[in-house]
Amino acid sequence: MKTVKDVSRLTGVSVRTLHHYDAIGLLKPTRVTEAGYRLYDDAALRRLQNILFFRELQFPLKQIREFLDSPGFDPMDALSQQIALLEMQRQRLDTLISHARQIQKAGVMDMNFKPFDKTQMDAYAAQAKAKWGKTDAYREYEEKTAGQSAAQIRSTGDALMDIFAQLGAIRQFSPASAEAQALVAKLQDFISDHYYTCTKQILRDLGQMYIAGDAMTENIDRAGGAGTADFTHRAIEIYCK
Repeated sequence: MKTVKDVSRLTGVSVRTLHHYDAIGLLKPTRVTEAGYRLYDDAALRRLQNILFFRELQFPLKQIREFLDSPGFDPMDALSQQIALLEMQRQRLDTLISHARQIQKAGVMDMNFKPFDKTQMDAYAAQAKAKWGKTDAYREYEEKTAGQSAAQIRSTGDALMDIFAQLGAIRQFSPASAEAQALVAKLQDFISDHYYTCTKQILRDLGQMYIAGDAMTENIDRAGGAGTADFTHRAIEIYCK
């Protein structure tokens, strides 16, 4: 068991911060002695390590507590996603540094703001939050799919992919076209009926996930052809505005 001062020296987290974590229920000491000394065991230190990873990724303390206290939280699964987010963060920082050096070398301002774009990272983070945080939407999804057979889940998934196939079939049109906007409305209704209440904000978050470049993007493009995920994202942005 380690005292709060021991933990502070070991981790670099101030004693005051550890006291604050205790006060808000984020990191409770394993035991408090009769004299009032806080003691932490290895399990508490592992929790603190998880907290520090999340803090490095700029997650708020309240949300971190919800993640860690969620019944379905898997530390190793979360670690894999934390690593992915940290790698995306490092890549973004490398791009920003390179961009800044180019401006410095040229001696003039470059009006290219693409290196500041966090869309992909934000989309991945949103996906992770939904899984870790057991949000209302995630809980509703679990309730709607509870008791469904593998065949039923697969059938619903196929029907969802069919909507993306329809979007892919008109991807040469403007995403603002009546056809595209009608299909986005159909997508929103389908998600609400079969998964969770799909508000416009949730729909926009999903649209960002569609272009994150992971398996979701690949599946949508496989259903509707290359570029379908991007077309769907742009159509959703117009629909939600």
